[in-house]
Amino acid sequence: MSNSIAQSNNQIHVGWESPSNIALVKYWGKYGRQLPRNASVSFTLNTAASRTFVGLDGNNVSSQIEIDFTFEGKQNDTFTTRIEKFLSSIADEYFPFLREYKLKIDSSNSFPHSSGIASSASGMSALALCLCDIEYQLGSIQERDDAFFQKASLIARLGSGSASRSVYGTMAVWGQHPNVLASSDEYAVDIAANVHPVFRTFRNDILIISAKEKSVSSTAGHHLMEGNPFASARYTQANDRLSSLLVALANGDLATFGKITEDEALTLHALMMCSDPSYILMEEGSLSVINKIKAFRKQTNIPVYFTLDAGPNVHVLYPSEFEAQVSPFIHSELKPYCHEGKIIKDSVGPGPKKIL
Repeated sequence: MSNSIAQSNNQIHVGWESPSNIALVKYWGKYGRQLPRNASVSFTLNTAASRTFVGLDGNNVSSQIEIDFTFEGKQNDTFTTRIEKFLSSIADEYFPFLREYKLKIDSSNSFPHSSGIASSASGMSALALCLCDIEYQLGSIQERDDAFFQKASLIARLGSGSASRSVYGTMAVWGQHPNVLASSDEYAVDIAANVHPVFRTFRNDILIISAKEKSVSSTAGHHLMEGNPFASARYTQANDRLSSLLVALANGDLATFGKITEDEALTLHALMMCSDPSYILMEEGSLSVINKIKAFRKQTNIPVYFTLDAGPNVHVLYPSEFEAQVSPFIHSELKPYCHEGKIIKDSVGPGPKKIL
């Protein structure tokens, strides 16, 4: 490489903002290299996002990955080690330039750390988009087209399974499924075009029941599914539920959407309780909130539902047209169960955007 080309390449700096997502049909259990045991579908969030900037920071004279990583402007050894390991695992197969240049990476979240939002989904998808953008800037690919986002989804998946879905706006499916065209275990696909308008502006208020670190990580939880006696039936169940949910999403069927979404949340936590060793991530406040949401729905006939990720915090889902009725209920009846009264208001969003 000539000095002039190297100098020019060292001026490349890119930035992407990518959102988190909340799974409706859950991915729980994996095989091989971050491949899912069943297909999953998620809402892409709007304001809960990671902003990541990546720049080429001089030539790399060693064969090792060299990065200067900061999280919200500060050095973070744990994150640095994880990113270095991830980049080393993908460099030779996907991004040879990672061994040619030093990288300067800075990332930040629009939401507090340990707030019950999947920061690995937003963070890894933002990083994947930056890497694909650098590849584009280097001239290795010609356009930021469908293939660009498909590769970004694949790379994001290798960092965090759920991150594969954050590359797309509104809703995405990850995992091969007979009812989803071009679906794959390797990357997610955009299904926004097949979603009824009522779901495009759905609200997602996140109740922070606990800000403590989980007692069992999601990585460990996925591993425990290998010995779970209900695993096989679960994977069949998840794919069947996705078939039904896809129809409800297309038709604007709120009742079916709500039933499947809530059943999936409770199934996820039931699988944890049936693991060996068993464990429980929901807390008393989680159960109280769930019961109050069910009671409110029964009393008012307002289509408000809940889901949970692999933790105690509760996502309250409802159509935007009912915000005036649901918000006072959340504030008066559910907020007392939240850690320091913390609620993060969000909604379904359009997906990632390039910011540099």
